[in-house]
Amino acid sequence: MNSFEDASKVGKEMMDNSLKGYAAMTKGMQAIATEAADYSKKSYEDGVAVFEKLAGAKSLEKAMEVQTDYMKSSYESFIAEATKMGDLYADLAKEAYKPFETAMASASK
Repeated sequence: MNSFEDASKVGKEMMDNSLKGYAAMTKGMQAIATEAADYSKKSYEDGVAVFEKLAGAKSLEKAMEVQTDYMKSSYESFIAEATKMGDLYADLAKEAYKPFETAMASASK
């Protein structure tokens, strides 16, 4: 009888840990999707603004200046976003693994 209760307890713990891991994955993926959508929207808006500035440029020098400024800010924005997304993915992996890590620690005792 004792082994059945132990097996039931282990099964319940595994299910609880799986659900916690799934919840962490869902939360992390939502954060990543929101961040990606926000970045895409900002990138599109910045592109439209630059196009409008280019259309209104009175000289080739001004157009080159607008384009150069846009490329520089676009690159910096991309690098910042890539770093942020990398951090979000790392946090996602840590949070999703955490319930299983505690289960393994308790099982090894």
